[in-house]
Amino acid sequence: MNTRMTDIPEHDRPREKLLRKGAAALSDQELVAVLLGKGTAAMDVMTLAGKLVRIVDEKGLQLRADDLTQYGGVGDAKAALILAAVEFARRRIKPEGSRITTSADLLPHVRHYADRRQEHFLCASINGANEILNIRVVSIGLIDRTPVHPREVFADALVDRAAAIIVAHNHPSGGLEPSAADIEATRQLKAAGSIVGVPLLDHIIFNRRGYFSFLEAGRL
Repeated sequence: MNTRMTDIPEHDRPREKLLRKGAAALSDQELVAVLLGKGTAAMDVMTLAGKLVRIVDEKGLQLRADDLTQYGGVGDAKAALILAAVEFARRRIKPEGSRITTSADLLPHVRHYADRRQEHFLCASINGANEILNIRVVSIGLIDRTPVHPREVFADALVDRAAAIIVAHNHPSGGLEPSAADIEATRQLKAAGSIVGVPLLDHIIFNRRGYFSFLEAGRL
């Protein structure tokens, strides 16, 4: 069901919430809603923001204007604003170029997915200096599982000319212990990485409280 801004109590509306609690208190969808300002007659701003979050997740740092303007209500002006915000943050936070020395080093770049209600399976492309090239959402699943295939994981990593990958996914509904499906997916990705010459460095499962690393647990 669509949630119009007028349906949200004024103190909980994204802009007011940001001013009162700070930007960190907002979800990704709420942050994009602040950038959009308003929706359209056909689509409220929160619904539109949710659609844009998904395409940003999929494209990562390769996001382009036409990825955004394909949605009704997003013209050149709004697309430019969102791209400018992404680039402004990138120049300061710089996820690409961030060095990964331990599994925990990836967490600040993916932790915001911990609040998602569905599992998001992420792939971080890593260069030969153990620096992040890009982070993308490979697939989105159900509350307790997300389907993933090696070809989907390695497709963009090969385009990035990655030397290795680290995969991660959130566990929105439970603990951090890997499921049988998680273990099997890790086995398949490790085998596929060996074949294509892009090794799997780690598989991380995380939630708001902590994380599990296959590598650190000696299970990779």
